[in-house]
Amino acid sequence: MRLGSAALLATAALIASPALPATQATPVRPRASAAPTSRGAASAVSPVVLTAPERAAARTITADLLRGHIRFLSSDLLGGRGPATPGDRLAQAYIATQMEAAGLEPGAPGGGWLQPFDIVGVTSHDPEVATVSKGQETVDLKYKDDYIAFSGVAEAEARLADAEIVFVGYGIVAPEYQWDDYKGADLKGKVLLMMNNDPSSDPKLFEGKTRLYYGRWDYKYDIAARQGAAGAIIIHTEPSAGYKWQVVTSSWSGENFSLPAEGARALTVQAWTTEEASRRIARLGGQDLDLLRAAAEKRDFRPVPLGVRLSLALRNDVQKKQTANVIGRLPGRDPALAGEAVLYTAHHDHLGTREATKPGEDVIYNGARDNASGVAAVLAIARAMKSMPAAPRRTVLFAAVAGEEQGLLGSGYLAAHPPVPIGRIAANINIDELGIWGRTRDMTMIGKGKSTLDTVVEAIAAAQGGRRIVADANSDKGYFYRSDQFNLARKGVPAAYLESGVDVIGKPAGWGAEQHKRYEETDYHQPSDELRADWDFSGAVEDTQLLFYLGVKVAEGRYMPSWNPGDEFEAARKTALAEAR
Repeated sequence: MRLGSAALLATAALIASPALPATQATPVRPRASAAPTSRGAASAVSPVVLTAPERAAARTITADLLRGHIRFLSSDLLGGRGPATPGDRLAQAYIATQMEAAGLEPGAPGGGWLQPFDIVGVTSHDPEVATVSKGQETVDLKYKDDYIAFSGVAEAEARLADAEIVFVGYGIVAPEYQWDDYKGADLKGKVLLMMNNDPSSDPKLFEGKTRLYYGRWDYKYDIAARQGAAGAIIIHTEPSAGYKWQVVTSSWSGENFSLPAEGARALTVQAWTTEEASRRIARLGGQDLDLLRAAAEKRDFRPVPLGVRLSLALRNDVQKKQTANVIGRLPGRDPALAGEAVLYTAHHDHLGTREATKPGEDVIYNGARDNASGVAAVLAIARAMKSMPAAPRRTVLFAAVAGEEQGLLGSGYLAAHPPVPIGRIAANINIDELGIWGRTRDMTMIGKGKSTLDTVVEAIAAAQGGRRIVADANSDKGYFYRSDQFNLARKGVPAAYLESGVDVIGKPAGWGAEQHKRYEETDYHQPSDELRADWDFSGAVEDTQLLFYLGVKVAEGRYMPSWNPGDEFEAARKTALAEAR
């Protein structure tokens, strides 16, 4: 649909005209939500004005500045920044120091730079072979080749004793789509074998190819626990997961962390299997995996007991530890709006180290692009924001959050314990991986079409010399639900999550997409994600400047952004706004 006149006025008020000096600022209370926008409304967006002070501040964001932050944060000295390690604490200290040097104030609730929180670390020792049986027949699953399992309980042992395996399709309960894969079946004590992602055969359901939260592994384990299951096994395929099997094994081996349990039901065992291993399990039960999956594409699907059983004992090392979010604050200049905030986030953690399999092997997950680069951008933006002649009208918060690789733990804690009420956070701008291949004509907005932030981002991109904002070409991978903005969005905060573009200036068509693909296949969540001399930071600078402008314009805007009508997070926003009032 096209924007009506009311929507145009709202958009213009949100992104237009340069800010007044503090002495001339007119206090204007934001309304509960701005007018809606749509995917097709880009042509109706009012031009954005990038003022001389804003452009001057943006020029402080340089390649050398970004590279320097990344060099330290991804150095071997920090040992991969695993949660609650010495490297994690070094990262926190460095970030806090840089925030202070930039001129920010401590921004954590209660004062200080750090927002510490407890995590529980569990290292599960899987047997080399897990056996699935049916009478005298068995299927042996080799650790890491066929399966990987990890404990869902913080206990010395997690044990499944002759537990029946039941195929439950996608394992989804979605009332708004009249979808229930469980149909009231008694699954207490069972092990649920389930497909990854969500149904995509009908474009009218679950937004077709676009992955929703229902397709995420954390949703699937959670809903399985609520069914009373003892365990859950997710079937991995590269198309359904969006990454290779090696990403599963590297992400889930070693120590895994969670927030302390607060009475919620938990699975005893959480696991993944390869597609071929899942075929063998189904075949042992007299079933064809492809036929089972085809049946699961329909609403009338019911759980299918496979008549096979799994016994598995995981020996666990359990430790209670502590990590921390790092939060800085730039107070807003407008007394009427300073109680509201724009929140930048980027995660400072990575995967730590792994055990060597041969002499001289690189065992450190340096995480240079993922996500030392995102933290570098946040620090650069903080410095740029502080360099402006006057602070924006709203307060700006800068949070380097912990434990993202462990299931968005730091942002989850931040969303539950925010520095300002959730209903007063105007927007969350999350940064996870900068581009390293040069300037691009485009930039990808993950979750494009969800909120009124679209029009602001599009207008700023246009002001950067005619750049364009494109929707995620891989929406089936569910990236919106895989990074820290998701936890803020669940609480109702409109979120902007942008990735580097693929239309690289000076390169042939398709070159940029190929670089992204190659990184995913060879460096993502691997020790090879290191700072390299051939990284081209020119695009990273331009993208970081766009994100800086976005924060300024939202912080200066007359109205707070909103989710578009009917969006999955709209109801949470209305609740948060009501509570804030």
